[in-house]
Amino acid sequence: LAKRLRSLRNHGFAEKYYNREVGGNFRLDALQAAVLRVKLRHLETWHEARRHNAARYRELLAAAGLAAPDGPVAAPHEAGHGRHIYHQFVIRCEHRDELQAFLGERGIGSAVYYPVALHLQECFRDLGSVEGDFPFAEQAARQVLALPIYPELGDKDAAEVIDAVRAFCSS
Repeated sequence: LAKRLRSLRNHGFAEKYYNREVGGNFRLDALQAAVLRVKLRHLETWHEARRHNAARYRELLAAAGLAAPDGPVAAPHEAGHGRHIYHQFVIRCEHRDELQAFLGERGIGSAVYYPVALHLQECFRDLGSVEGDFPFAEQAARQVLALPIYPELGDKDAAEVIDAVRAFCSS
């Protein structure tokens, strides 16, 4: 029971990013709430810094000739309504796993947050979907890679990340 409850409070993960059943994000305790109360005052400043970093990434990708549709990397874009806060800056690259390894060798962090499309997660097996039912979702799961986007990321750091992506794409 304890093992199941720990899984349910963490999105239903059996292991990281692999869901056996549907869960939630139920991990806030009193200490975290107290810290959050202080941090909330800074939230908009952090959002603005992330938006700046995202714009810088897009500029650098375009300048390096990496941006889709002609280049090998697709980056997020803003639809023109609302504001993106860029909790993650997720690119798409056909050779995602190799790019992630290349970045890691250069000390640049990256993450694959959703390696399996939702319809293929064990927790949704009873819905009857099989591989091939949602090919765009499956393709995205194979291609998405989150680059560093934290508020303190400087322009020099962003340039270093995109320089490494360019070096990978050129090899």
